[in-house]
Amino acid sequence: MKKAYILLAEGFETIEALTPLDVLVRSGVEVRTIAIGSGYDVRSAQGVAVMADGVLSTTDLSDGSALILPGGYPGYENLGKSSEVLRWVSEYYNSGKVVAAICGAPTVLALAGVGHGKEITAHTSVVGELSDYQVSDADVVCSGELITGKGAGLSLPFAFAVAEALTSAEVIEDVKGKMEL
Repeated sequence: MKKAYILLAEGFETIEALTPLDVLVRSGVEVRTIAIGSGYDVRSAQGVAVMADGVLSTTDLSDGSALILPGGYPGYENLGKSSEVLRWVSEYYNSGKVVAAICGAPTVLALAGVGHGKEITAHTSVVGELSDYQVSDADVVCSGELITGKGAGLSLPFAFAVAEALTSAEVIEDVKGKMEL
């Protein structure tokens, strides 16, 4: 079974974290939420309290197949300030594992020094920070194992892109059917 980790920083975008969680679980992927702070409780930008499954400082993420970075303000900035997050992003990317970032979180890719020159998408508010990339206006962009999404309203297509990278088109069609999509 594939495993995905969703990194949660204070101020994460609720829908950008929980939609991939939901879709991946429905797709048969094991998912763990990991707080990047010192405790398990993380509050979203919308004030939703989430208890993470683990804390980054004490969790080995090396067994995962995908690393998911939700945006949200100041969540994506908090992800980018963590040297541990940057190390794991780099390790996943350099190992050919899926790295998925949505909204403002593609800036974390730049900070980690991965994927330069690749086509990505991101929230319009951070495009100026991504000059080393080919920034597209597309909703979701898959550049090999690098998956990016534009923003909160596109969390569902972003989640399905990640799920398809970890499973199969048949699994995705089954899940979509059960979700009435």
